[in-house]
Amino acid sequence: MPSAYKPSDAEPRITRAWDEAKPFHADPARVLRGEAEPYCIFIPPPNVTAALHLGHALNNTLQDILARAHRMMGFETLWMPGTDHAGIATQAVVEKRVWQEEKKRRHDFTREEFIAKIQAFKDEYEKTITDQLKVMGCSCDWDRQRFTMDEQCAAAVREAFFRLFRDGLIYRGKRLVNWDPELKTAVADDETDEIEIETAFYYMRYPLVHLGGTPLRGVSAAEQRDVRPVTWGELARRGYAEADQHPADQQAWVTVATTRPETYLGDAAIGMNPHDPRLKALDGLWVQLPLVGRILPIVADEYVVLPKALGGTALQSGAEPLDKGQETKAEYATGFLKVTPAHDQNDYDLYFRRKEQIDRNSTGTGLISVMAPDASISDKHGWTDIGDAGVFLGLSREDARKKVVAEFKARGLLEGTKPYRQTVKISDRSKAIIEPYLSDQWFVKVTDPRMAQTANAALVPEQRSHPLPEGGGRGEGAAFDGSMSFHPARYAKTFEHWHDNIRDWCISRQLWWGHRIPVWMREYSIIGASPALALPIGIVHSIEGDWSLSGCIHLTERLSEDRFREMVCPITPARSSERRLTCPFPVIQFNPSRSHAFIAKSEAALFAELEREGFVQDPDVLDTWFSSALWPLSTLGWPDPAAYNAESNKGLLEAFNPSSVLCTAREIITLWVSRMVMFNRYLLGDGASQRESPNQDPALRAGPPGPVPFKNVFIHAVIQDGDGRKMSKSLGNGVDPRDIIESHGADAMRFTLAQMATNTQDVRLPVLKDPKSGKNTSPKFDAGRNFCNKLWNASRFALTILRRPLRDSATSTGPARSAGPPDALIDRWMLSRLHAGVKDVEAALANYEFANYAQNLYDLLWRDFCDWYIEGIKPTVDSSRRQRAVLAHALETIVRLLHPVTPFVTEAIWEHLRHIETDVIEGIDLGASRKGGLLCTAGWPKIADSLRDDAAEREFERLRSLITSIREVRSQHNVHDRRKITLHAPGNSAAVLSIINAPNASGLVPTLAGLGAVTDAAPSAGGGAHVAFRFEGHELYLSNLADAVDASTEKARLEKLVADLRKTIATLSGRLSNAGYMSKAPAKLVEETRSQLEKAQDELRAALEHLERVT
Repeated sequence: MPSAYKPSDAEPRITRAWDEAKPFHADPARVLRGEAEPYCIFIPPPNVTAALHLGHALNNTLQDILARAHRMMGFETLWMPGTDHAGIATQAVVEKRVWQEEKKRRHDFTREEFIAKIQAFKDEYEKTITDQLKVMGCSCDWDRQRFTMDEQCAAAVREAFFRLFRDGLIYRGKRLVNWDPELKTAVADDETDEIEIETAFYYMRYPLVHLGGTPLRGVSAAEQRDVRPVTWGELARRGYAEADQHPADQQAWVTVATTRPETYLGDAAIGMNPHDPRLKALDGLWVQLPLVGRILPIVADEYVVLPKALGGTALQSGAEPLDKGQETKAEYATGFLKVTPAHDQNDYDLYFRRKEQIDRNSTGTGLISVMAPDASISDKHGWTDIGDAGVFLGLSREDARKKVVAEFKARGLLEGTKPYRQTVKISDRSKAIIEPYLSDQWFVKVTDPRMAQTANAALVPEQRSHPLPEGGGRGEGAAFDGSMSFHPARYAKTFEHWHDNIRDWCISRQLWWGHRIPVWMREYSIIGASPALALPIGIVHSIEGDWSLSGCIHLTERLSEDRFREMVCPITPARSSERRLTCPFPVIQFNPSRSHAFIAKSEAALFAELEREGFVQDPDVLDTWFSSALWPLSTLGWPDPAAYNAESNKGLLEAFNPSSVLCTAREIITLWVSRMVMFNRYLLGDGASQRESPNQDPALRAGPPGPVPFKNVFIHAVIQDGDGRKMSKSLGNGVDPRDIIESHGADAMRFTLAQMATNTQDVRLPVLKDPKSGKNTSPKFDAGRNFCNKLWNASRFALTILRRPLRDSATSTGPARSAGPPDALIDRWMLSRLHAGVKDVEAALANYEFANYAQNLYDLLWRDFCDWYIEGIKPTVDSSRRQRAVLAHALETIVRLLHPVTPFVTEAIWEHLRHIETDVIEGIDLGASRKGGLLCTAGWPKIADSLRDDAAEREFERLRSLITSIREVRSQHNVHDRRKITLHAPGNSAAVLSIINAPNASGLVPTLAGLGAVTDAAPSAGGGAHVAFRFEGHELYLSNLADAVDASTEKARLEKLVADLRKTIATLSGRLSNAGYMSKAPAKLVEETRSQLEKAQDELRAALEHLERVT
């Protein structure tokens, strides 16, 4: 066995051995035959945008600890690996690279050409990520590695889309979304960041008017009937506060406060708080938009913040506090809110609360989009009543803001500005400020009870904050309700709150990289009589005809008086059978043209026929999270395990869904965990059975939901730098796991990360620049490397002992035999510590307490095994066959327990340890390796309760306390380690001597404390310097310290001890003389205080006596 462990030599060799033996390949047949319990983890698939960072290293280390431990425990363990295509993130990275290298934009290529470039980039980083995971020691089932856009996963995406669309849970509609005007696509919340910018509140005056009747729809402001100005004099007569401070004949106005003047072009109403005293005076009046001329109603809504002068607070209306210190919106508010539903989420919500009132009393719909996809001002996307505002067309939103402010100022309508520091969303890819944008998008109706409510029903009852509503489409007898737990439990509230307040999920993205939306559309006109003309405009209708009878979804939507849109979502032919799909074209009653039957033998043929019939596939792709939400299904072969990778997929879904645990970070509880739960429960539940049409009543489609995708969700801490900042390239504070593996080894990194994995929200890792390499590192990894070296050195020392012959030649050879329970205290204690160690480690793993797992193993190896056991048996192990058996079993148990967190060094030690034969210790079961003689498939240590020895632990703890006290004296006086000193236990210390000299502990104290002699005689006056110390109330002495004890030093030490004891006694006496303490403190606590006082008084008397002798 080499004298030093070199990770750079051992790790590649061991990785090759694992690759060749394939010990991590799971066999679902063993589960289905009842031969093994399943244990399954789905890896959170890393994005193929870049190499893995330290957060990935933490997440995958923790997963690997669980996978390896349960594999050793006998579970049939599947750790499913894979990567995510990460739509917008990957496309943005490739677009940037192509521009840097070729000075070309995406649209300089065909869609197919550019996707080929992304595919090449994906292949490059997928390999990098896979290699990184293997270098980290991840024990994934590499033969089953998946990618979210491979054929198998793509089939699952199309099937899920089809079922959800068929069941009315996917729809297309115009909604407000997060819009990236640089990339020109909708983005998810997780694809945005927040930054603070310096901006201002602009105070803009909107004139008040009378209107003779309701505004005429589709008619310009100039053509409206009887539009007359409202004067301040009239407002004064109406009782409007402060109206008399203005000229009576001047037109009155209301003043809105906004940070986005450019969006005023899309205002649909003016909002006021119903508690605003000015509201009554404005009853029946209207507001007219300057330049545009649009007539706006005044509506009341609790969302509107009252100004501070009227008693408004941020809390009064549920508004959030401002970012700027303690100021609130009330300090900026005027009480008049410009309601711009097409460019602000809060206004959008207010519009739908007051839609009837706003639409009834306006010149058109309140959803007025005034921007193009690049966020420039445009009249091509829903804005028609331009009036005199044409001067803003074509301007960017930033330039339009300046222009609007200038125009209002020129007309005397800009009341003022007030500086303001605002938090805004930006795209995490383009860094453009996100625009709330009204766009035609595809949505999943997650607000449906079959989705959101079923997700909350999955929580174990003790983690729910409120009972579930009755009914709601969940069906009766949902067997998997209450079967999912969060660890730590506090994150269940995040999960539950999300579903209580969920919005429908926008799943379409205006990108090229991703799963293309599997819907084909065409528009057509109808001339003459047709049943289709009876359909209301804007309503999607399911067509029952040849298409739908063939398994396709066929819908039509009336766009205008004579224009219609057909949508077809075909179910794809199954590859695992001879089933072929008949797709007639089209439905005669809606589009009178030819109709014929087409037999689709393949997807390509089906899609080609659709295109020949004039259908065009939707150009958008699905949100990355759609395919990610199917990860626990698609990776196991759903919906048709035989269609792709049939042999590998056989039995996977039945054996490993639900999985055992998901390990992830808190920021994707809502974005990923939630959606996996909803999809898994719906698509595997009875509620997803065949149905007739999307128009069917949801109550008729109800059925018991399916299983949860995982029984446990562990949310790990987020690693920050030493100052509590997020690690990032821009800050230069990130640590590359590859650098740590190169400098310290994978095991050192893994053990350090496990030690850091507390159940707190964040953990800090001090980051320093390595002066030699110039790379970022952390001193914390040094501790991990030291631990691995300690394990190696202790194992090498123990193996050296185990390989040499016994001194008693008569018993040194012969076959292994069963050894009865040992007699020696230290052996009994070590076996008892092993029993406790196994129990503590198993409890820590069961509760996902990885820091406790690592600390328990650290103490077991370093403290118990190295510092005490190995040191204690040195004088006797060469002549005791039984003690050698204990040594071997202790080392092997510790190596096995450590394998999940330090797989490489333990596998390297195992190569030597597995050949050692010793007597069998009754009560210790160490199973053999099941594959290739590798430790990773060896059994988990089983220590019988009979080896728990409380008496031995108590006795040894007393000895350890005595030895520690002696060592402290030696350290204080710099006594050389090799110098033998004398222990004096005079007077009534017989109990101490009986422990030291007990037959089963003989020699332990002298060996471990460096004693040359133990006596019951007091040190003689002429016997040289000596030192007193107390142990269990007895005064003991150490002598023969040579010149180590200096009288003045000892005197100073004793004087300080006396002073400290007197302070302690004064404090405790004061506490016991305090009437309040004595009357209120529990009796047990008062008794403890009295005991502490008596002990301190005894120690003070002994210290004073010794001080007198020294002086």
